[in-house]
Amino acid sequence: MPRWLPVVLKRIHELAARGRVRFTLKALRELASLEVGLDEADACDVLRRLRASECRGRLRSQGTREWLYVFVSRVDDEHLYIKVLLRSECIIISFHEQVDDEEDHGP
Repeated sequence: MPRWLPVVLKRIHELAARGRVRFTLKALRELASLEVGLDEADACDVLRRLRASECRGRLRSQGTREWLYVFVSRVDDEHLYIKVLLRSECIIISFHEQVDDEEDHGP
């Protein structure tokens, strides 16, 4: 397990539990299009339950150079691809069904 992962997960869990999650317009559209019927509160629940085993790594945002943490979580038999950007007081996410070019690269 990468050294950064426990710290990142703890922060994601804390911010999600406090409702400090911000959704991009794209993420809101993605949530609305999911067949599993998730809303913003459901997405926060998914974030609160993320596990280290669901982490697929991290990558740098091309625009801001900030770390994006990538997870693939299973909800009602669907694999959801979740990208999390942590800022000091909130989480900004991308949230959609996993597609073929986002292969599940498990640890």
